[in-house]
Amino acid sequence: ICRMMMRAIRVSELGAPSVLKLCTDLCVPQPANNQVLINVRACGVNPVETYIRAGTYARKPNLPYTPGTDVAGVVEQVGDGVTTLKVGDRVFTTDTESGGYAEFTVAAEDCVYKLPDALDFVQGAAIGIPYFTAYRALVHKAHVKPGETVLIHGASGGVGVATCQLSRALGLRVLGTAGTQDGMKLVLKNGAHLAFNHREEGYTDKIMDATEGRGVDVIIEMLANVNLSSDLKMLAFAGRVMVVGSRGKIELDPRDAMMKESSVMGVVLFFASQEERKECAALLYAGMESGWLCPTIGSQYPLEKAADAHRDIIESRGASGKIVLIM
Repeated sequence: ICRMMMRAIRVSELGAPSVLKLCTDLCVPQPANNQVLINVRACGVNPVETYIRAGTYARKPNLPYTPGTDVAGVVEQVGDGVTTLKVGDRVFTTDTESGGYAEFTVAAEDCVYKLPDALDFVQGAAIGIPYFTAYRALVHKAHVKPGETVLIHGASGGVGVATCQLSRALGLRVLGTAGTQDGMKLVLKNGAHLAFNHREEGYTDKIMDATEGRGVDVIIEMLANVNLSSDLKMLAFAGRVMVVGSRGKIELDPRDAMMKESSVMGVVLFFASQEERKECAALLYAGMESGWLCPTIGSQYPLEKAADAHRDIIESRGASGKIVLIM
């Protein structure tokens, strides 16, 4: 029996953005044990959601489904066994059970975090995947140390801005790339010491000059199929590339890795343990309280325009901030 109805995006077949359909008569899901029901105010749109929708991602969803993991909103109801949250709490999530492109969603208690008053719901929806991925890449995988130099490729997008802010807070020397002048300004505003235009001929030489020819210690890579080969040439000795995003294949010369004893590692938030998530959440919460964690919001779309949001996140010439759906 349906207690309440809601609007949500449903995907019944994998394909182009047009498969994202607005349904207006879905049942509001009920929270099971250790789950909470959230009244969603905003939901972040992440590139991975476009790959899943298109059917090009490794994990295929069971159809029909509602996309979205990063919501911000208010706890509407708590299931049995929930101890850390109560009805009325402002929260954000890193995952949901029933999908985030919806007016209500159910999430496991251990994927739900309190949202400090300093941030609004739209900013809250921009925290999940971007900031947790940034922390996983920098701390858990690259093992960065204060004083090292990090290059963030595609630093003006959602994950990029998060990585800039976190890198600066961790005491790194931060270099960022973007594809537009506005993107470069955004990167500098969010903690990068230097910004470079990756559409410019010879921009990699400028990056090498900025390190006095030494190279960078860590590269956070959002588009590996375009940049990985030149990344290996820009690394310092024992440098490491963290592959956060890729949209195709690339040809490499393994000697570039041998010359520097460098490494390339993939980063996927999905594999983070509960302990790792807790540690990350604690640091990010401190960042929200002290003010260095401040998501930059790009385009905002109403729920019914989800297809436009999916087109934009892949096709836009230069990312600037996080794309968010508003309920």
